[in-house]
Amino acid sequence: MKPNFAEMSTKELRAYVLDHREDIEALEILFSRRTPDSQAIIYPSMFTEDGKPIEENNRIIEEAIAKRVQQEKNNQDQ
Repeated sequence: MKPNFAEMSTKELRAYVLDHREDIEALEILFSRRTPDSQAIIYPSMFTEDGKPIEENNRIIEEAIAKRVQQEKNNQDQ
């Protein structure tokens, strides 16, 4: 008998899928929970093709990470 995927948290479902990779239904439900591409944030590459860091892009990403950490901290404080 399969578990009720709708009642599972995403973390639980992800663990289930890793243990039951052949379960297409579970995979489909997990994929349906992902962030839609329209809401995804795409960041610029941190390195050039030859492996040199792109300082401006690194600054942008560092600022985004700091902002996200602050948002998470604010959410925990509430």
